[in-house]
Amino acid sequence: MEVAETIVKEKIPHRHPITIMVWTNEEGSLYPPALMSSGVVCGKFNKELMFASKNPKGETFGQALERSGYRGEQVNRLNPKDYKAMIELHIEQGPILEEAKKDIGIVQGVLGMVNYRIKTFGQSDHAGTTPMKNRKDALLAAASAIKYLHSELDKLPDDLVYTTGEIICHPCVHTVIPDYVDFSLDARHKDPEVINKVVSIIENMPKKFDSCKVEYKKAWSRDTEYFDKHLVSLVKEKTDEYGYSNMEIYSGAGHDAQFVSDIIPTTMIFVPSVNGHSHCELEYTPIDLCLKGANAVSYTHLTLPTKRIV
Repeated sequence: MEVAETIVKEKIPHRHPITIMVWTNEEGSLYPPALMSSGVVCGKFNKELMFASKNPKGETFGQALERSGYRGEQVNRLNPKDYKAMIELHIEQGPILEEAKKDIGIVQGVLGMVNYRIKTFGQSDHAGTTPMKNRKDALLAAASAIKYLHSELDKLPDDLVYTTGEIICHPCVHTVIPDYVDFSLDARHKDPEVINKVVSIIENMPKKFDSCKVEYKKAWSRDTEYFDKHLVSLVKEKTDEYGYSNMEIYSGAGHDAQFVSDIIPTTMIFVPSVNGHSHCELEYTPIDLCLKGANAVSYTHLTLPTKRIV
């Protein structure tokens, strides 16, 4: 918005029309999946299935969109015929830029990732009457499985990141031994060979921990998405020209830009996150760094070549 407002207010000449994109439901927290609208526009998701996605209260995404009053027309969609390129400005959501004391991240692409659901099966019994030697505790087994996975994954390159961010425990009652646990494992790296090694570790893990059966299932995966090299170079050129310190970086988080890059040339620009915090109340980027990011976007937009980038 700052870029567009400045161009209009200052009557800055530009070579082509500029459109501001606001993608609905990028996070997918209430209505999964993430990147929903960019996924529909870019042919990744079926529109009707997305409309049917429900929040925890049972309301569909389609109902919420109608209620919002912002359901658009298909004729207005982003498309390769009418649009030359897309540049997305974002906070880094991590500590790399700040630790390197850089103003701008020149984003090369979005890391590939794989997501598994891992389940442990035990036996529910009374917490006060069942001797420890007789127990089949699915939560204990899940903890052992997580520790095992961490120890094995830590043997891979140290720029691999992996997370267990969701655990479902049944019956989740303080007086009952858990009989079932379902947890997630999310792993991300730019090299597909490293991701393949992650998959091998998961699929060759022991089939029992603490007398409980263990099962796994791949939930979904994505390959590393590399952004348009000419756009990336242009961002680097303009950032250097205006004296902003910068470095190459990959995004570990998913962004709408990764889908858009399949239909038009696309790249991203990152600004630092204080202490690397994101998705929490401590998320913050100083205004002077936000300004540098906005300048990097505007400088790049205003010097885009008149022909399609390839």
